[in-house]
Amino acid sequence: MDSKDTDVREYLATKADLLGAVRLPDNAFKANANTEVVSDILFLQKCDTPADEIPDWVHTEENTDGFIINNYFLNHPEMVLGMPSSESTQYGRQDYTVVPVPDVGLATQFQKAMEFIRGTYQKAVPAEPDKSTPADTLPADDSVKNYSFTLVDGEVYYRENSMMKKAELNATAEKRVKGMIKLRDCVQKLIALQMDEYIPDSAIKAGQAELNQLYDAFTHKYGLINSRANRLAFERDSSYYLLCSLEILGEDGRLERKADMFTKRTIKQHKTITSVDTASEALVVSIGERAKVDLLFMSQLTGKSESELIRELQGVIYKDPTNNIWQTADEYLSGNVRKKLRQAQKAAINDTAYQVNVKALKAAQPKDLDASEIEVRLGATWIDKSYIQQFMHETLNTPAYLRNRITVNYSAFTAEWCIANKNAAPYNDVAAYTTYGTDRANAYRILEDSLNLRDVRIYDTIEDADGKEKRVLNAKQTTLAQQKQQALKDAFKDWIFKEPERRQTLVHHYNETMNNTRPREYDGSHIVFSGINPEIKLQPHQVNAIAHVLYGGNTLLAHEVGAGKTFEMIAAAMESKRLGLCHKSIFVVPNHLTEQTAAEFLRLYPAANILVTTKKDFETRNRKKFCARIATSDIDAVIIGHSQFERIPVSMERQERLIREQIDEITDGIREVKASHGERFTVKQLERTKKSLEVRLEKLQANGRKDDVVTFEELGVDMMFVDESDLYKNLFLYTKMRNVAGLSTADAQKSSDMFAKCRYLDDVICCEL
Repeated sequence: MDSKDTDVREYLATKADLLGAVRLPDNAFKANANTEVVSDILFLQKCDTPADEIPDWVHTEENTDGFIINNYFLNHPEMVLGMPSSESTQYGRQDYTVVPVPDVGLATQFQKAMEFIRGTYQKAVPAEPDKSTPADTLPADDSVKNYSFTLVDGEVYYRENSMMKKAELNATAEKRVKGMIKLRDCVQKLIALQMDEYIPDSAIKAGQAELNQLYDAFTHKYGLINSRANRLAFERDSSYYLLCSLEILGEDGRLERKADMFTKRTIKQHKTITSVDTASEALVVSIGERAKVDLLFMSQLTGKSESELIRELQGVIYKDPTNNIWQTADEYLSGNVRKKLRQAQKAAINDTAYQVNVKALKAAQPKDLDASEIEVRLGATWIDKSYIQQFMHETLNTPAYLRNRITVNYSAFTAEWCIANKNAAPYNDVAAYTTYGTDRANAYRILEDSLNLRDVRIYDTIEDADGKEKRVLNAKQTTLAQQKQQALKDAFKDWIFKEPERRQTLVHHYNETMNNTRPREYDGSHIVFSGINPEIKLQPHQVNAIAHVLYGGNTLLAHEVGAGKTFEMIAAAMESKRLGLCHKSIFVVPNHLTEQTAAEFLRLYPAANILVTTKKDFETRNRKKFCARIATSDIDAVIIGHSQFERIPVSMERQERLIREQIDEITDGIREVKASHGERFTVKQLERTKKSLEVRLEKLQANGRKDDVVTFEELGVDMMFVDESDLYKNLFLYTKMRNVAGLSTADAQKSSDMFAKCRYLDDVICCEL
């Protein structure tokens, strides 16, 4: 609402009237998403005709503090549920925010604000047909699913949004479509029967018998549903892939057998649990139905008070003192348990109820490691640079007059070590040029390479036959230098824990900062899986992986081939939607796997409403139309190929913001490297990267905004699953290490595109994959 660019608001204003808007304080989503961000709720009513003039709410103005604010909120301060203020961003700038009003509940404020919003529902009335309306076009029938074929007086029509148009088909294709319409309607009726828990088995068997009869008759005349001819005739129908799932095909494309739907129940009915006897049973239901510990819901199930539930579940649930949210033991007693213990101990000072937390967290602490169990090598970033400098001065006997010049510096931005004035040691220094160094590489240079995890290499410069200079590795000098490097590493291992006080300090620091995490073990045994095919039994490792996706944030499913990752992704998406964790998922899969993934999706969830892309959908003339179809369809998931996914752009504003953030980050890095006397090579590399980003930003701004392109943000997806995600690994990464396989310093466009879309889902939707 406060964006300087008014394009999106202008577009909305041509399609709908703003009934009102409510601005929430920055803590509105802190409890469930752990984020502090100002959010707006807009109430829009679709209008039949565009407005004659642009409404005032499209524009913005500066408030008294100099921040750009939408005119609506400037004119209606009562709709801002908090106090406008400012906060410091991570880049040191001040930005607008809304802080909550103390001692006033958000629900009360929201209810009061809703009294100012007025709107009247009016059912859309189809326009009367006139001479300009083609005779083969009809107003859409609400009973016909959008983007589907239907029969009207024996003629085939295709519904697209608010109109149904007579399909242009040859005689054979029309017969195929009519046969598949009957099949589709029979399948959907059978799905509806299975979803109703009161329907007897006899009715389902009758539906299966009808489906068998229709399928056998159709395939006898026209072949398999998956055949090319049937696909060309019916693939525009949104239910085509549902029909494809009726056939289980072999690798040769021939029919192996009919799907289970012909003979068995393929949908697990969702049975609502209204009461349980014990607190532990209520907890299982709460996690399965609400994806969290919901004491109010559990109280309704058991008839017990919340205090009774807490008492009975002591040791099974814990209240996190940082956000006052109840969590299960597996969630609370995992992660950085040392930090959590300190927080619990601090909270227990004022509230003895947290002593339970303290006791449990003490038991969950990782075993403290002693010095003999900690392997330390040169370059470990958890060791303070003062110890490295002390080792250097003591081991190399640095002359007293040089100790203030030859110093160790470390850049946290690049994780790079630098030894200032490393060539200042005199050539008669035995330790620097003989014991731990050579005449071609002194010990200080070798130490710097060791700290940066680089092997020492010595090069000679020679002239080739054309008189051009080139560098050639000097094998003898390199071998000698690497021997000195190993001697320096061995000396460090002997030195680091030698002094008792230093050993104690380092061991304590390691245990606090590195040995502080207890991995969470995810248990998915409580997950309901409503609507799943009961004939398919998910394995325990799959169920636990799905729980990881639901509760663990961004998740990597790193199972071996054949472990069932596709079913894990599908079930996680459907459960996320059922639990309200997402609204619409997008599956990004290799191009050749879109149809196979769709078949697997509908085999696991026969009643799922999915949209599958084809190569034709992303041809220039169809791309905008198909993206709009994604945005406007109420579907469970979109399945899209890698190359098609890359052709859906991120908005110009977001691309510009991401590039600016990267430029700011690199600018801070350059400043930090210079302050720590880092290598000129590092500074030049960062400046080169900054320049390339600035050029990219200039090109982006020169291209301007393309109003006719539907952007990724406008699709309405809020959860993403990426199959074969390793294909997006070439994202730019600064590293001090050279020539390491798998670490790219080049930037692949598709990887940057994926990164921008992931950042959108993380930052705006607050939903992690």
